[in-house]
Amino acid sequence: MKNILFLLPMFAFLGSCMVTTEKKEVTEEKEGFIVRYDRPDAAILRGVYIPKGAAYFYTSGLVAPVKNENAIPGTYGRYGNTYEQSIGILERIKETIGEGGFTLEDVVFLRVYLAPDKDGKVDWDAWFKAYGEFFNNEENPNKVARSTIAVHSLANPELLIEIEAVAAK
Repeated sequence: MKNILFLLPMFAFLGSCMVTTEKKEVTEEKEGFIVRYDRPDAAILRGVYIPKGAAYFYTSGLVAPVKNENAIPGTYGRYGNTYEQSIGILERIKETIGEGGFTLEDVVFLRVYLAPDKDGKVDWDAWFKAYGEFFNNEENPNKVARSTIAVHSLANPELLIEIEAVAAK
């Protein structure tokens, strides 16, 4: 029994060396290239590998621009419904990352916060439709890694969605 206990740490060390070597070889093959790990049956990726030395652009959480300043507060007329807000935010992301020399094709990750409307419903389909107009389509076939999270509310109760983006190249 003592001999087995003595060998266990050595096997653990050797096993970790084998795993480390294997990971290093995989990384070296991809060095210099962003690799998108696809999910053919989904509109989003499983993950993204970003090589050392890549340039990044992170946005803060962006919200929709005001659509109608004269709208009655609380009617969603000021910012629009979830779909309209999604489109406005994605346009804002495009503009913001463009200031840094990035395009929507460079976006690798989105974190999306969806809030329920006055009826307590989160309009997932509106967000998914808007996403499809900017990603995973003929104009921009790139998919992104993405998290979409339902939250209780955003800071402004008229806002139904907030999005953070990460671009890399």
